[in-house]
Amino acid sequence: MEDLNAGESRPHKMNMINRKNCALTGVKDVIAFDVAEVILETTMGILLMKGKDLHVKRLTLDKGEVDLEGKIDSFSYTEKHSLGNKQDSFFGRLWK
Repeated sequence: MEDLNAGESRPHKMNMINRKNCALTGVKDVIAFDVAEVILETTMGILLMKGKDLHVKRLTLDKGEVDLEGKIDSFSYTEKHSLGNKQDSFFGRLWK
């Protein structure tokens, strides 16, 4: 049986091509996503990606891999303890 903590040692890598396609490894969970924003928990912290027409093209959490497509405008990392603020703002905007 696979060790549940094995994901902690997976390397986090981002490969972006022309701000339109992005392949990520080291992804632990997808917290939220819509066409304007994707929030991922990675082995290096919380990753917030913003853009237009964002789509999760492939999701394989058991391998820690996510492929995104769309126009990627920005991405930023935060520590895990600030996750609550990101979720509040995301869901606050979602329900407006």
